[in-house]
Amino acid sequence: MFWADRVAKEIIDSGKHEPYWVDDMFTPSGFAHVGSLRGPLVHDMVYRGLVKAGQKSKWTYIMNDFDVIDGLPQELEKDFSQYMGVVLRLVPSPEKGFDNFADYFAKDFQKVLRELGVEAEFLSSFDMYKAGKFNDVIRLALDNSEKILDIYQRVSGSKKREAGWLPLQVICENCGKLGTTRVHDWDGETVAYTCEKAMVKWAEGCGHTGRISPFDGNGKLPWKVDWPAHWKVLGITIEGAGKDHSSAGGSRDIARELCKEVFDYPDPFNIPYEFFLIGGKKMSSSKGLGLKGRDLTKLLPPEVGRFLFTRTDYKKAIEFDPMGTMAIPMLFDEYQKAAESYFSKTGDDLARAFEYSHIGEIMKPPSVRFSVLAQWIQMPNMENEIKKAGAESWADYARIWIEQFAPESEKFLVQDNLPDSARSLSDKQKEYLQKIVDLLPVNDVEEFQTRIYEIARDLDITPKESFGAIYSVLIGKDHGPKAAWFISSLDPEFIKKRFKEAYEAEYDNKVQDANLTRFDNSNIFSIDKELGQKYPSISVGIAVIKGVNIKKTDERLEKEKEELLKTLQSLTTEQLGEYEEVKDYRKLYKEMGVDWHSRRPSPEALLRRIATKKGLYTVNTCVDAYNLVVMKNRISVGAFDYDSIAFPTVIRFAKEGEKILLLGDQEATPYTEKEIAYFDEKGGYNMDFNYRDSQRTAVQLDTKNILLNVDGIFGISPEKVEEVLRQACDKIIEYCGGELSEFGVVTAS
Repeated sequence: MFWADRVAKEIIDSGKHEPYWVDDMFTPSGFAHVGSLRGPLVHDMVYRGLVKAGQKSKWTYIMNDFDVIDGLPQELEKDFSQYMGVVLRLVPSPEKGFDNFADYFAKDFQKVLRELGVEAEFLSSFDMYKAGKFNDVIRLALDNSEKILDIYQRVSGSKKREAGWLPLQVICENCGKLGTTRVHDWDGETVAYTCEKAMVKWAEGCGHTGRISPFDGNGKLPWKVDWPAHWKVLGITIEGAGKDHSSAGGSRDIARELCKEVFDYPDPFNIPYEFFLIGGKKMSSSKGLGLKGRDLTKLLPPEVGRFLFTRTDYKKAIEFDPMGTMAIPMLFDEYQKAAESYFSKTGDDLARAFEYSHIGEIMKPPSVRFSVLAQWIQMPNMENEIKKAGAESWADYARIWIEQFAPESEKFLVQDNLPDSARSLSDKQKEYLQKIVDLLPVNDVEEFQTRIYEIARDLDITPKESFGAIYSVLIGKDHGPKAAWFISSLDPEFIKKRFKEAYEAEYDNKVQDANLTRFDNSNIFSIDKELGQKYPSISVGIAVIKGVNIKKTDERLEKEKEELLKTLQSLTTEQLGEYEEVKDYRKLYKEMGVDWHSRRPSPEALLRRIATKKGLYTVNTCVDAYNLVVMKNRISVGAFDYDSIAFPTVIRFAKEGEKILLLGDQEATPYTEKEIAYFDEKGGYNMDFNYRDSQRTAVQLDTKNILLNVDGIFGISPEKVEEVLRQACDKIIEYCGGELSEFGVVTAS
């Protein structure tokens, strides 16, 4: 049974929660993050489940606008810091056109909720207090203050507060703040209070002491008491909260005991829902983690945005990271699959999730996959195809995804000039392009697709080689949109000219590295001729830094590492596989006969630790410094003890019988003859191009001179290798000192 139907049935079968009044709350102190949507959408679906089960139900959503400002979005800190501790409703709006601070943020969130089909009635906590609806529960709380303290201590284990504590704060008559007042006496009609200067860290009181009636909006209950008080005031019978509130000894347990012992009110049905996570982290507006709620309705159609929440049982966390990943296309794919289940009347949970995701009339979604649509919107003259697929309503969302969220691998911009990658086509690939030109212009795209497959077959080249030639020449990548449609969307004369350029071009390394800083000292390093012939794209950056002072740690370096980790906190293992540099290293590993799942190229291995939340090693200031460069660029850097190396060095294929004692190992590991490694006169000092290094040449705290190398292959150009080498040298010298004595790039030619 679908989870919302199951919860509704459980509520009905219990016989304890009539009339069915569903409720949830939100504090409008800033723009709601997308994780804040889970609560109202879970409650909305439970409400719908009750209605679908034929039950008369009510659904309210309370804006806790009687809360105070105890933190501010960064952009408002300068202008609104004076209002810290003031009730949200009593602070001016950040923008014109809104009644107050709370109104500004509440209306923004209400708009998002309405767009997502939330059918709740919106209520104001401030208005209810002002109208006197909380007067009775305030009296109950003040009369039972000792009992409330006992409940706090018994349920949560919190220490008993100072004598005279009362569960209320009032608005100071002198400065207008509520968050800084302490109520310390209750005579049955009025309370005495002090606006304390240092009661909280985030606001300063004025020191005023007075006596005031706690009723009609003068005072507010603390939130752990305020929550169950709302239930009694309104008659709420169903309300859940995030699982953190429902843990043992948490605020939900306290609320239950307050209902029983203070307010004499039955505990509402609880729905302890899991978090919404991005990159494995819970959303937090104050920490800047995650998208704003308003962003979700810009990047997803309302029904797909709602489906993101309906498809997952409330007891399971929702993992969604749209930045640089395929999460959005995958969500659209699942939505289309759910539509198929619904319209084929399978009656399964996926079909029900599709039904619950809809607002108004249930319509069939477009049939074209979102990832294909994202390709179409990058091609000219594809309006008819988009219209034919009925995908006009999704096209704008595809554009937003490509422009703001898609990984680079999904962006297919036609290059103004012949890409460098097109200069290394094989003779058969060039012949393939010549034969395609003979088929232009395209009249029937389906027939054209068949013909370009047949040409590849006749030339005895694989689809990867044939279509890779097309993409390489047009967009500088080895993959792209469906080839026939891509070509047919472009000007035939442009295709003829570009393909002619490609099959007439010779691979000229001088074109690629005309401005390259060349390294010509073969007494230090060279690329083996056999290796260069096999891999003409290989390039290696070489540098020597002398007179370094390496330390175990450096406080500034540790801070820089922390800053980098923050920028990578949403990284996923799936995203790693989308990086072009990682693909290039994996491709080489495959050709070497190495399983990259077990021997990860060094940039991938570092980033994978971050993606799996394992953090970074601290080795020393040299290794940690260049690892920052590796992670930023996703290109390998290696550093070796210059004085432990028997020069000259060379990168070459390993030979039968050669072995290497790797860092951290007790026994030597044999090479295979396909493996590429760096060697000196004593043997290999690394393995698999950039997998691991030897113990013999490892950089230690007493190392004084360093040999650096940067590894380039396939799409990692010599220019990029030089750029990364420069960054690595600068970073090492910044934290270890020393002087640069050798620098440059060696290419296979």
